[in-house]
Amino acid sequence: MDVERAVQQIEGERQAAAKWPAFSLCAGYLYPPRLNREQSSSEAAARYKAELLENWGTRRLIDLTGGMGADTYFMAAAAAETHYCEQDEALCETARQNFAALGRPSIACHAGDSLQWLRQQPDGPDGLAADVIYIDPARRDTAGRRVAAFEDCTPNLLPNLSFLLSRCRRLLVKASPMIDLAAALAQIGAVEEVHIVALRNECKEALFVVRGGTAAPAAACAKSPCAKSPCAETAAIHCVNLPAPHSAAARQHNVFTLAAEAAARPAYAAEMQAYLYEPNAALMKGGSFGLLSEQYGVEKLARNTHLYTSADLRPHFPGRILRVLQPLPLNPRDAARLLPGRKAHVAARNHPLTADQVRRKLRLTEGGDLFVVAATLGTRPSAWLCQPL
Repeated sequence: MDVERAVQQIEGERQAAAKWPAFSLCAGYLYPPRLNREQSSSEAAARYKAELLENWGTRRLIDLTGGMGADTYFMAAAAAETHYCEQDEALCETARQNFAALGRPSIACHAGDSLQWLRQQPDGPDGLAADVIYIDPARRDTAGRRVAAFEDCTPNLLPNLSFLLSRCRRLLVKASPMIDLAAALAQIGAVEEVHIVALRNECKEALFVVRGGTAAPAAACAKSPCAKSPCAETAAIHCVNLPAPHSAAARQHNVFTLAAEAAARPAYAAEMQAYLYEPNAALMKGGSFGLLSEQYGVEKLARNTHLYTSADLRPHFPGRILRVLQPLPLNPRDAARLLPGRKAHVAARNHPLTADQVRRKLRLTEGGDLFVVAATLGTRPSAWLCQPL
């Protein structure tokens, strides 16, 4: 093994302990180059997809953008037959060896143009090529910069959508966590579910589940995307915050529709109370803000401040919970008096100052056991000293 490949394996082994614990236990696993590892789903996110496939009773799975193969490997546990497609022949061969080393040599690997391969596949007894087709378009442009919109990814999902839906019962699309949900829902036009997946409160991916079996209906507003199409209003949006592997923390899973969110009537706070709540990253991306107030009995700080407060503790709120110690004037003298070590975690939500600006103004360093939260309550920019529960 040359030096470059040896370094690649060492880096992969270090990364695998946290990102793919199952792979780190396999002595014969060959780690691909860094870019492929960076683009790969984590084990936790891949296992979540496998749960979806198991719930759907998947028999035949086709992964059109195999890459490193993490998603393929874990999803294969929920399918009787699995096909992995990858245009890079060397990466495809590495995946084939890894599947064998991991005990799943039955995963069929195909190198080359996956869409062309799919066109050549015969229909099954139900007239379709697969129960589930999974696609994770590459989210980097020709200059290597990250992109999010479907039309900027490779392959471009949109011109191939009708064909893909005509070949499967369900199409599962992985997208960037930065994607515009309203635009994506309008562009696809037939979405049943959206799964926004966060890991340890960091948003990792957005999954779109599209009903197949026939040619795709025309997008509701392909030239001017909006959230007015029926699928945008009725699609079930699952906001999932996964705990760290082997953690005792519980999974947070909230489901809502845009129609229900539009009809919600949140309560608004007149003042800060004893507890402060910040929704987890998946909910922040999904936009379930009014419903959270109704469902958990908490008051929103302001229309555009997605923080909440209550006099009594709501221990099951899906996100960070802080005990409010006292208001904090944004001047160095009060900060020095209340924070002798000059350390605190700083967050700013809908406030004239950013978190960095607040930190510099108070002459704080990041760390310690306390939080400084700056936000607008009603129309008043304010700040509070808080302690996590």
